[in-house]
Amino acid sequence: MTLILLAIACLLIVTLGYASVCAASPFGTCRKCNGFGFATTTDRKGRPKRGKDCRRCKGRGKRIRAGRWLYNRAARIHRDGTR
Repeated sequence: MTLILLAIACLLIVTLGYASVCAASPFGTCRKCNGFGFATTTDRKGRPKRGKDCRRCKGRGKRIRAGRWLYNRAARIHRDGTR
């Protein structure tokens, strides 16, 4: 029984930790461009140069976190349903 309680407590701590991160910082760096907002390429001499804007973050370098996206969606559904 104590092993189950320990697993529930760990899951609760992880969930509350992620919820607090989403509340404090709703945007995280884009995983595709590493926050640059563009893909880095190299020219023919091997020097790095700026590539095209990232399609995933639209060149901003930041994306909304999954937990914050779910919270925004739930709040919008609740708001629309109670009007």
